[in-house]
Amino acid sequence: MTDLTPIAFKDPSILLCGEVGYDMYDDFRQKLGAAPASGVVVVEMTTLGGDPEVARMMGEDVRFHSQIEPERRFVFLGKAAVYSAGATFMGFFARENRYLTRGARLMIHERKLEKTLEINGPLTTTLASALALVHEIEHSILIQNEGFESLIAGSSVTMDELLKRAPSNWYIEAQEAVALGLVQAVI
Repeated sequence: MTDLTPIAFKDPSILLCGEVGYDMYDDFRQKLGAAPASGVVVVEMTTLGGDPEVARMMGEDVRFHSQIEPERRFVFLGKAAVYSAGATFMGFFARENRYLTRGARLMIHERKLEKTLEINGPLTTTLASALALVHEIEHSILIQNEGFESLIAGSSVTMDELLKRAPSNWYIEAQEAVALGLVQAVI
Protein backbone atom coordinates (compact mmCIF):
# COMPACT_ATOMS: atom_id res chain seq x y z
CA MET A 1 0.00 0.00 0.00
CA THR A 2 1.37 3.40 -0.92
CA ASP A 3 1.68 6.31 1.47
CA LEU A 4 -0.85 9.03 0.82
CA THR A 5 0.14 12.61 0.11
CA PRO A 6 -1.61 15.61 1.69
CA ILE A 7 -3.83 16.12 -1.38
CA ALA A 8 -5.64 12.85 -0.57
CA PHE A 9 -6.92 14.46 2.63
CA LYS A 10 -8.19 17.68 1.02
CA ASP A 11 -11.90 16.77 1.07
CA PRO A 12 -12.54 14.02 3.64
CA SER A 13 -15.62 11.92 2.95
CA ILE A 14 -16.46 11.56 6.63
CA LEU A 15 -15.84 14.36 9.14
CA LEU A 16 -16.39 13.51 12.80
CA CYS A 17 -15.95 16.08 15.54
CA GLY A 18 -17.05 16.05 19.15
CA GLU A 19 -18.02 13.44 21.66
CA VAL A 20 -18.14 9.83 20.50
CA GLY A 21 -21.75 8.88 21.08
CA TYR A 22 -24.96 7.90 19.34
CA ASP A 23 -25.31 11.26 17.58
CA MET A 24 -21.83 10.82 16.12
CA TYR A 25 -22.69 7.25 15.13
CA ASP A 26 -25.82 8.40 13.26
CA ASP A 27 -23.76 11.07 11.47
CA PHE A 28 -21.03 8.54 10.69
CA ARG A 29 -23.51 6.04 9.19
CA GLN A 30 -25.10 8.71 6.97
CA LYS A 31 -21.70 9.87 5.70
CA LEU A 32 -20.50 6.29 5.24
CA GLY A 33 -23.51 5.62 3.02
CA ALA A 34 -22.74 8.71 0.93
CA ALA A 35 -18.97 8.05 0.67
CA PRO A 36 -17.41 7.20 -2.71
CA ALA A 37 -17.88 3.60 -3.85
CA SER A 38 -14.21 3.26 -4.74
CA GLY A 39 -10.86 4.82 -3.95
CA VAL A 40 -9.71 6.47 -0.76
CA VAL A 41 -12.37 7.19 1.86
CA VAL A 42 -10.90 9.55 4.46
CA VAL A 43 -12.46 9.52 7.92
CA GLU A 44 -11.28 12.64 9.73
CA MET A 45 -11.81 12.76 13.49
CA THR A 46 -11.28 15.17 16.35
CA THR A 47 -12.58 14.04 19.74
CA LEU A 48 -11.91 14.34 23.43
CA GLY A 49 -13.45 10.88 23.88
CA GLY A 50 -16.80 9.41 24.67
CA ASP A 51 -18.50 6.04 24.62
CA PRO A 52 -16.04 3.23 23.82
CA GLU A 53 -18.84 0.90 22.71
CA VAL A 54 -20.01 3.41 20.09
CA ALA A 55 -16.38 3.70 18.94
CA ARG A 56 -16.33 -0.08 18.58
CA MET A 57 -19.58 -0.03 16.56
CA MET A 58 -18.14 2.53 14.15
CA GLY A 59 -14.90 0.58 14.01
CA GLU A 60 -16.70 -2.64 13.18
CA ASP A 61 -18.46 -0.82 10.34
CA VAL A 62 -15.05 0.23 8.97
CA ARG A 63 -13.67 -3.29 9.38
CA PHE A 64 -16.70 -4.85 7.71
CA HIS A 65 -16.77 -2.45 4.75
CA SER A 66 -13.00 -2.81 4.30
CA GLN A 67 -13.44 -6.57 3.96
CA ILE A 68 -16.41 -6.61 1.62
CA GLU A 69 -15.42 -3.59 -0.48
CA PRO A 70 -11.74 -3.99 -1.39
CA GLU A 71 -12.16 -1.26 -4.01
CA ARG A 72 -12.36 1.25 -1.15
CA ARG A 73 -9.44 2.17 1.09
CA PHE A 74 -10.63 3.47 4.45
CA VAL A 75 -8.11 5.91 5.90
CA PHE A 76 -8.15 7.54 9.35
CA LEU A 77 -6.96 11.13 9.82
CA GLY A 78 -6.71 12.26 13.42
CA LYS A 79 -6.86 16.02 13.70
CA ALA A 80 -5.81 17.95 16.83
CA ALA A 81 -7.05 15.50 19.49
CA VAL A 82 -7.82 11.79 19.26
CA TYR A 83 -8.52 10.87 22.84
CA SER A 84 -9.87 7.78 24.49
CA ALA A 85 -12.75 6.40 22.40
CA GLY A 86 -11.20 8.10 19.35
CA ALA A 87 -8.07 5.97 19.79
CA THR A 88 -10.30 2.92 20.13
CA PHE A 89 -11.92 3.80 16.78
CA MET A 90 -8.53 4.44 15.16
CA GLY A 91 -7.45 0.93 16.18
CA PHE A 92 -9.93 -0.56 13.69
CA PHE A 93 -8.04 0.94 10.74
CA ALA A 94 -5.04 -0.90 9.31
CA ARG A 95 -1.88 0.69 10.67
CA GLU A 96 -0.82 1.81 7.18
CA ASN A 97 -4.16 3.65 6.89
CA ARG A 98 -3.70 5.78 10.02
CA TYR A 99 -2.53 9.37 9.72
CA LEU A 100 -2.38 12.37 12.06
CA THR A 101 -2.12 16.08 11.46
CA ARG A 102 0.90 18.00 12.76
CA GLY A 103 0.66 18.58 16.47
CA ALA A 104 -2.19 16.13 16.94
CA ARG A 105 -2.24 14.13 20.15
CA LEU A 106 -3.46 10.64 20.89
CA MET A 107 -4.56 9.85 24.42
CA ILE A 108 -4.91 6.27 25.55
CA HIS A 109 -6.30 5.26 28.90
CA GLU A 110 -8.05 2.39 30.59
CA ARG A 111 -11.81 2.23 30.49
CA LYS A 112 -13.46 3.84 33.45
CA LEU A 113 -16.29 2.50 35.55
CA GLU A 114 -18.50 4.46 37.85
CA LYS A 115 -20.96 2.29 39.66
CA THR A 116 -22.40 1.93 43.14
CA LEU A 117 -23.16 -1.54 44.41
CA GLU A 118 -25.61 -1.65 47.25
CA ILE A 119 -25.60 -4.85 49.26
CA ASN A 120 -28.94 -5.35 50.94
CA GLY A 121 -30.99 -8.54 51.09
CA PRO A 122 -30.66 -12.29 51.31
CA LEU A 123 -27.08 -13.54 51.09
CA THR A 124 -27.57 -15.49 47.85
CA THR A 125 -29.05 -12.41 46.17
CA THR A 126 -26.25 -10.17 47.37
CA LEU A 127 -23.64 -12.68 46.20
CA ALA A 128 -25.25 -12.77 42.75
CA SER A 129 -25.17 -8.97 42.52
CA ALA A 130 -21.52 -8.85 43.57
CA LEU A 131 -20.55 -11.57 41.08
CA ALA A 132 -22.45 -9.82 38.29
CA LEU A 133 -20.36 -6.69 38.87
CA VAL A 134 -17.13 -8.73 38.95
CA HIS A 135 -18.10 -10.37 35.64
CA GLU A 136 -18.88 -6.97 34.13
CA ILE A 137 -15.44 -5.69 35.15
CA GLU A 138 -13.66 -8.81 33.90
CA HIS A 139 -15.31 -8.67 30.50
CA SER A 140 -14.81 -4.93 30.19
CA ILE A 141 -11.08 -5.51 30.74
CA LEU A 142 -11.07 -8.21 28.04
CA ILE A 143 -12.83 -5.89 25.57
CA GLN A 144 -10.49 -3.03 26.48
CA ASN A 145 -7.43 -5.20 25.93
CA GLU A 146 -8.73 -6.46 22.57
CA GLY A 147 -8.90 -2.82 21.49
CA PHE A 148 -5.41 -2.16 22.84
CA GLU A 149 -4.06 -5.15 20.89
CA SER A 150 -5.60 -3.82 17.66
CA LEU A 151 -4.20 -0.36 18.29
CA ILE A 152 -0.62 -1.57 18.83
CA ALA A 153 -0.55 -4.34 16.19
CA GLY A 154 2.47 -3.80 13.94
CA SER A 155 3.95 -1.12 16.19
CA SER A 156 6.90 -1.16 18.57
CA VAL A 157 4.58 -0.67 21.56
CA THR A 158 4.21 -3.77 23.71
CA MET A 159 1.08 -4.66 25.60
CA ASP A 160 3.05 -4.49 28.85
CA GLU A 161 4.12 -0.92 28.09
CA LEU A 162 0.62 0.14 27.12
CA LEU A 163 -0.92 -1.42 30.24
CA LYS A 164 1.70 0.34 32.37
CA ARG A 165 1.00 3.76 30.82
CA ALA A 166 -2.77 3.60 30.26
CA PRO A 167 -3.94 4.02 33.88
CA SER A 168 -2.40 7.51 34.00
CA ASN A 169 -3.57 8.71 30.56
CA TRP A 170 -0.83 8.22 27.96
CA TYR A 171 -0.54 11.23 25.65
CA ILE A 172 1.34 10.66 22.40
CA GLU A 173 2.31 13.49 20.04
CA ALA A 174 1.91 12.87 16.30
CA GLN A 175 5.61 12.46 15.46
CA GLU A 176 6.07 10.13 18.43
CA ALA A 177 3.09 8.08 17.20
CA VAL A 178 4.87 7.67 13.86
CA ALA A 179 8.14 6.72 15.58
CA LEU A 180 6.29 4.12 17.67
CA GLY A 181 4.61 2.72 14.56
CA LEU A 182 1.07 3.50 15.76
CA VAL A 183 0.33 5.58 12.64
CA GLN A 184 1.74 5.68 9.13
CA ALA A 185 2.59 9.36 8.82
CA VAL A 186 1.91 12.95 9.81
CA ILE A 187 0.16 15.14 7.22
